[in-house]
Parts: sequence; structure tokens; C-alpha cells
Amino acid sequence: MEHEVITLAHGAGGQAGHALMEEVVLPELGNTILNTLHDGAILPSAGRVAFTTDSYVVQPHFFPGGSIGRLAVCGTVNDLAMTGAVPRWLSLAVILEEGFPMETLRRIVRDIRTAAEEAGVLIVTGDTKVVPRGCGDGIYINTAGVGELIEGVDIAPTNIKAGMDIIVSGTLGDHAATVMAARHNLTLPPEIMSDSAPLCHLTAAMLAAAPSIAVLRDPTRGGVAASLNELADAAGVGILLDEAAIPVHPAVEGVCVILGFDPLTLANEGKLLAFVPPEDTERVLAVMHADPHGRAACVIGHTTAEAPGSVGLRTALGGIRVVDLPLGELVPRIC
Repeated sequence: MEHEVITLAHGAGGQAGHALMEEVVLPELGNTILNTLHDGAILPSAGRVAFTTDSYVVQPHFFPGGSIGRLAVCGTVNDLAMTGAVPRWLSLAVILEEGFPMETLRRIVRDIRTAAEEAGVLIVTGDTKVVPRGCGDGIYINTAGVGELIEGVDIAPTNIKAGMDIIVSGTLGDHAATVMAARHNLTLPPEIMSDSAPLCHLTAAMLAAAPSIAVLRDPTRGGVAASLNELADAAGVGILLDEAAIPVHPAVEGVCVILGFDPLTLANEGKLLAFVPPEDTERVLAVMHADPHGRAACVIGHTTAEAPGSVGLRTALGGIRVVDLPLGELVPRIC
């Protein structure tokens, strides 16, 4: 390609934009639908569909275990998976700042391709815009996703009843801790990295084993604290967590101590919460433990008829403290 950086011409719809598509995007993401370069994608869907959209502004753009490109796929795929859908197609819209390095864009597009292949989805339509230097922060990405709902599955907060077990798929706060450490030049053990991953294969296996699962939720911004408070309020149940059962890596605990955060409020990008009838819990855990993204799955609490709309945490000393919704933006630009 003639240009080593993004120019305003790349967003003007002319030769530079055409070259960007032909030389950067299509070689990595091309497929029979995208290659038509139609104004919209015509999708061969059958049955009920789920639809979602999300935008990604994370800084830095690359961090251990992920990048803005990987997040842009995994985040939207996971939102679809949490509805009980099999993700199928994504749109990809990119806002670039004038002067953004072309090689950096290539790296991001490669990460998008890799994540899409892992998830089994196709990028089928998209858009590129370029803003003048100083009017952006390198790159912002929006993806929208369409998935096909699994027959016989009904995922909704209103399905949550008192007495259900709450399962988490693994350690909490890995993504937020990794991004914060990268920003503040903190050194973490090499095994601590962003958990960004597509969870659609895991959720499909869980729902095949137990269609009775009431709700799936990926605790992204606001972490487990935000997700559980929202669900307790929507379902009109209380939630009681067991502090000793909540999995947090010691290094993540250390970051929280240094920076003053609670792991329950930290964002995750490759973890899920599941509300499961107790008679199905062991079957669901067995399926999760067989998947690389669920090997550390465990029960962290249960729903109750007491204190509807609230979340409590039984501490190691036996007391109970309230887990509130986080106040404000704890970690800006985390995804």
C-alpha cells in the first residue's frame, strides 16, 4: 500500500479507501458475503434471531491476552451467547484517526480475524471513517452481531427463582487488572492476562446439558457486582455470595490492593455468570469443566427470597456485607 499511515483520503470513498479494503481488510476477513461489497449483508437466517451492538474504545490498544480488535469480536459474540443464541454474523465499523499507523491497523485486523475464527462467525458488512488528527484517539470500533436462538431455550431475568445456584466460569477481574497494569506500568505474572475470549461454544454446551438455565450474563463493565445487582432487581430476588468461594488470582488481588479496587467490580471479557436450578448444577459444572473457558467454574452463591433486589456477601468472618452497584466509572476505557 502506498501510505504507511491512515490519511483523510482513506475515509473519502475514493482510490485510497478502495485500496484499504482490498489490501488490508478483505485479505484477512473476506468471505462470500463480505466480498460482494454490497451496501448491506443478505443473511440466510432461519428461525428467531438475537441482535446486539457494542462499541470499543479501550486504551492501550494492545495488552497481554488481547487487543481492541479481539475485544470487538469477543464482546459482541458474548452478548449474543448470553441471550441463548449461536452467534453467526458481525458487522464491523472502524473510526480511524488521521496518522494512525497502517501496520498497527493490520495487526488489529488480524486479531479480528483470529477471534472471529475462534467464535465461528463471519464479518459480513462494515464501514470505515477517518477523522482529522487530534479528533480521535487512534481507533474506535463498533461491531453489531446477529445470532440464531437455540430452540427450547428461554434466557430471561424473570426466570430467576429463589434457591438457584449462581455459577461463575473462572477467576474474576483478570481483564481489568491487565489493562490497568499496562496503563500504570505494573508488572504482573505472565499467567495473568486479559481473559478476552468467545464464550459461545461454552454456552451452547451448557444449554444443551441444561436448557433450564434461567440466565446467562457476562460481567463486563461494573463486574460481577453490577451484573448481580441488575439481575436481583429485575428478578425480585435476593442474592447471597460466599466470599471464600469467589475465585480471584492472588496477583489480581494485589493490583486491587495497590489501586484500591474491589475484584467484584472489575470488568471481565471472557467470564460468565449462570443461574441454575440446583438439581442441574453438577451437570452444568461438568460441561463447563470440560471447556477451556470454564475449567475453573464454581458455585459462588445462591438466590434467596429474603432482601429482594439486594446482593449480600458472606465474609470469611461470618458477617454479611452489602455489595452495591459500583459508583461512576471505576476504570475508564476498559473495553
